[in-house]
Amino acid sequence: MTTTAVSSAVLAEALGRGIATERVVVDPDVIAGISADDAEWAPVGRAAVALRPRTEAEVAHAVTVCAELGVPVVPRGAGTGLSGGANAVDGCLVLDLSRMNEILEIDADNLVCRVQPGVVNDDLKAAVAEHGLWYPPDPASAPWSTIGGNVATNAGGLCCVKYGVTRDYVLGMRAVVGGPAGYGSVVRYGRRTAKGVAGYDMTALMVGSEGTLGVVTEVTLRLRPALRGTPRTVVGAFSSLVDAGRAVASVTRRGLTPSALELLDRECLQAVEDWKHLGIEADAEALLLARVDSPGDGGAMEAQGVVDAFEEGDPLWAVVSGDDAEAETLFAARRLAYPALERLGPVLTEDVCVPRSAVPEMLGRLVEISGRHGVRMATIAHAGDGNLHPLLLTPAGDDAARDAAQAAFEEMLDAAIGLGGTVTGEHGVGLLKRDGMRREVDPLSLRMQEAVKTALDPLGIFNPGKVL
Repeated sequence: MTTTAVSSAVLAEALGRGIATERVVVDPDVIAGISADDAEWAPVGRAAVALRPRTEAEVAHAVTVCAELGVPVVPRGAGTGLSGGANAVDGCLVLDLSRMNEILEIDADNLVCRVQPGVVNDDLKAAVAEHGLWYPPDPASAPWSTIGGNVATNAGGLCCVKYGVTRDYVLGMRAVVGGPAGYGSVVRYGRRTAKGVAGYDMTALMVGSEGTLGVVTEVTLRLRPALRGTPRTVVGAFSSLVDAGRAVASVTRRGLTPSALELLDRECLQAVEDWKHLGIEADAEALLLARVDSPGDGGAMEAQGVVDAFEEGDPLWAVVSGDDAEAETLFAARRLAYPALERLGPVLTEDVCVPRSAVPEMLGRLVEISGRHGVRMATIAHAGDGNLHPLLLTPAGDDAARDAAQAAFEEMLDAAIGLGGTVTGEHGVGLLKRDGMRREVDPLSLRMQEAVKTALDPLGIFNPGKVL
């Protein structure tokens, strides 16, 4: 990385030549408040300056200045990430894109929209719904996370088992880049047509790159017509995580594709109930929540098929819910699980993903690893696509518990790799998964990725130290 130590005053003055001074943040307390995401124990550097741009031109000016001065650029959205991907490095410019939050276009005729990176996921959903449209990617943080952040990590969510992840909906983008174009140049990647294979897919390369190849300033997204009818919810209660995993594997084996298939264990349910008092009884070790959105008799048959699949996991009970309010409460609990657990102390969050047939085995290994290290674990999962989120809870200030949790964390990564899985399904590599990524990815592939990074960011100023 070609960077130099530049004082906050020098950087702020240079930025102020092309950007309104109120956008430039020099207050160290304010800067510290936007210098990290939600990743527990990921290192955080001391940024020199923060910038809250409103336009693409301001981002371009900032990148030009940083390249000239050798200052790292760390983009961030809402800061809801869980891997340290938005954490500041020493002497950097924190580029807070949350105020670039305009929905620029909704084209209902062609099922596309254009948005700035700071648009909140749920706000976009609400806006396109007024046109009878739907944007499917729905991370649990959708009420707060931004489209730019979702693009940076290729976020998934509750319904990705049927409808796919962020990359499946990104048709094109605009970004401020470096490399052959020159730092501060604006490039347009991709298209807005339904099909297109002109050249290498640079759009797909940018999705999931965590701000290491440039700064995304606009995104063109694919939309879908809004769903019709009322979805059906299937709920199953199980006496162990492994039994719930067997039910998940059975759903896949039977060729069923619910629009959501989520897992919550007793720890999660109790934490949500203690916080929000939703009236949930945590009377099982694990719950599976499936949602079926096929209309008519076909949907009724599919819902019953899910019940039958759950039966193969030997549930305490499994039913198609007849109470829509109760079903919504359970899905609300799923979205609230992480913040509910965060209240109990530091939470180290896993994001492993394994082949769906390996879900029972992986759940068993999670229980074994956490037990052997004496670490309290709660588990949520996008179980339908094998994306598991064991949450390792530790008492505040307990260094021994922290060390045990970190050791368990690394063993869980290795367990996922050993089952043919990956160290991150949707949270990104950031800082927490760099070692795990190197254990997972073929060494030659890593060298090729490093070559791409060098070609597109020869100065190494875009979010340095992350991913690779």
